[in-house]
Amino acid sequence: MEMGGADALARTVGGGVPQRIGSFRFYFAGERWEWSDEVARIHGYEPGSVRPTTELILGHKHPDDKSEVAAKVQRMLADGSPFSSRHRIIDTRGAVHHIIVIADKMFSDRGELIGSEGFYVDITDTIEAEVRTSLTDVLPEYTASREAIDRAKGVIMFVYGIPAQRAFEILKWRSQESNVKLREIAVQLLNDIESTGGDLIPRESRQQFDHILLTTHLRIGSGDAIDLI
Repeated sequence: MEMGGADALARTVGGGVPQRIGSFRFYFAGERWEWSDEVARIHGYEPGSVRPTTELILGHKHPDDKSEVAAKVQRMLADGSPFSSRHRIIDTRGAVHHIIVIADKMFSDRGELIGSEGFYVDITDTIEAEVRTSLTDVLPEYTASREAIDRAKGVIMFVYGIPAQRAFEILKWRSQESNVKLREIAVQLLNDIESTGGDLIPRESRQQFDHILLTTHLRIGSGDAIDLI
């Protein structure tokens, strides 16, 4: 199953490697999951060969991360919190993948909260190839820069704990997916973050940032304030 042009998104973020990013949806009713071909491949499955379930998805989580992710799933069912996380999974071949899940609340056409939807970003190659830049190195880089793209890139680096190149790829992905210029995405993202007060450390603020990133393109030129749901 293809979801939202995930194959093209994967090539945008992953530099031609389609397994790096894929989409998913989770419906509260019946705890029903849908995932794109890319997410299936990240887990080691051929597309269409298995139907994702909560049990199957949790079964792939790294033992050290499984309880935390399971708690997030339960919280999502209890209060509608989006399923956003950074954790490790183990694919069908036994390989460990480092994953960022970027998600937002999902609503029906009538405005009813029905689940969570978003993307898996596989950052395994980044973790293996580079030593993470420390926070003391990251902050001066993006605060000293006056360019909106560099500042927005620095914020993404800080929030998700990823290097500059991967942060830039995520910005570029949002630009191409929404068909909006990269600088406009960056400027609006910074404006939205400022409106939240800039406190991106607590869990609630992480959820706010995921919502902002996935909806920034909708507010460009509208003058609307960010709707934190």
